[in-house]
Amino acid sequence: MSDTQTRPPLPPFTRESAIEKVRLAEDGWNSRDAEKVSLAYSLDTQWRNRAEFAHNREEAMAFLARKWKKELEYRLIKELWAFDGNRIAVRYAYEWRDDSGNWFRSYGNENWEFEADGLMQRRFACINDMPIKESERKFFWPLGRRPDDHPGLSELGL
Repeated sequence: MSDTQTRPPLPPFTRESAIEKVRLAEDGWNSRDAEKVSLAYSLDTQWRNRAEFAHNREEAMAFLARKWKKELEYRLIKELWAFDGNRIAVRYAYEWRDDSGNWFRSYGNENWEFEADGLMQRRFACINDMPIKESERKFFWPLGRRPDDHPGLSELGL
């Protein structure tokens, strides 16, 4: 179930359109705007994120709002892993700090399934957090969209 909007690129994905879809998702999440980001998901979206589940767009939006209140100075890089038809698999890493100043790099993989209108119907995420020293950070850009000239995961050796 969806609403009337579409979110190009639409499935079935080509390599180029899958890469574009991944970058658009990265850009959205780097905005840390839960309401805006939630519009990329179908009304009845199904999520598994670690041990938390969302069963619709409203629950996904609430999850994102909680996430970005906890994960401060959040910067994310996503990379296409595989695609087929209406599905995309990505790997990603993001850096953030908690309110005590402790830094983390979180590594993960996601499997995405899209409806014909380009809205994400299913999102399954596996994530591991690794404490890092501030001096070990690799993601340096002003909060928001990652600049086009900033290295991706492969270029950073991640």
